[in-house]
Amino acid sequence: MVTITIDHDKCDGEDECGDCVDLCTMEVLQWVDGKVTPVDIDECSLCETCVDLCPNECIVVKDD
Repeated sequence: MVTITIDHDKCDGEDECGDCVDLCTMEVLQWVDGKVTPVDIDECSLCETCVDLCPNECIVVKDD
């Protein structure tokens, strides 16, 4: 099972960034009420592109 955690306190949000949402090949990360939110987590391929792209290190992906 995959766990994706987003630290919204560190995230610049939709206005300043958004690369994680734009470049998630599995479309697991989406904007919900202006915040990056993991949806359909079972679709995550564990590529960790989102982790690598995040300039603020807001995203943690774990394979439990």
